[in-house]
Amino acid sequence: MLTAFDSVPARDRVIVALDCDAWEAIALADKLEGHAKWLKIGMTLYYAEGPAIVKMFKRRGFNVFLDLKFHDIPHQVQGAARSAAASGADMLTMHTVGGTAMMEAGQRGAEEGAAEYGGDVPATLGITVLTSMSPEALAATGVARPLPEQVAALAAQAKEAGISGVVASPQEAAALREILGPDAFIVTPGVRPAGAALGDQSRVATPAQAFANGASHIVVGRPITEADDPVAAFEAIAAELV
Repeated sequence: MLTAFDSVPARDRVIVALDCDAWEAIALADKLEGHAKWLKIGMTLYYAEGPAIVKMFKRRGFNVFLDLKFHDIPHQVQGAARSAAASGADMLTMHTVGGTAMMEAGQRGAEEGAAEYGGDVPATLGITVLTSMSPEALAATGVARPLPEQVAALAAQAKEAGISGVVASPQEAAALREILGPDAFIVTPGVRPAGAALGDQSRVATPAQAFANGASHIVVGRPITEADDPVAAFEAIAAELV
């Protein structure tokens, strides 16, 4: 299925995950400037530095995926999404298991924060099942249905709530593209170049496979950020996508 993202070069849809402290993140951004378009700020970096780190990377011309995975009562999630969008974030996340009312509140908050910031409304993404989880790990939490069915059901709720898309493993991307249609964001962590260590990821694919499966964006962290030459690692991934 053709998607709304196919006109954007694949290299500009690779998100580099900066799951590190501020000094290392800034050093990596220095190196990747002019190469990577997107940076991901997760809990490790954001909880240490707050909105200032988002604003700094925005001033330097990066798009920022703020991955804080909101999961709370709707009122709290609305406020959190408002604050995240007001920082200038271009993407933000919430857990789909919080339910449609919570996701709807997150969407409202994102719209409110964007109006305060004076920019576009960020993409609002629902976390389905973490890419670190195996079917066995999911079953151990009490979820009885098979993992792909759980991902599909949660994605359908995200669509009902009116948010922009989902975060899921690249192994589920093709099925999700059929459920969500050509315009939805499908952002896939768990992406590893061939031969790279899996780390704590369980459901993985190569960058090219993830895009072929229907991902709109892919997230790559340690294979780039822990490489001896992060720019060369990024460019090797980009070359695979041509």
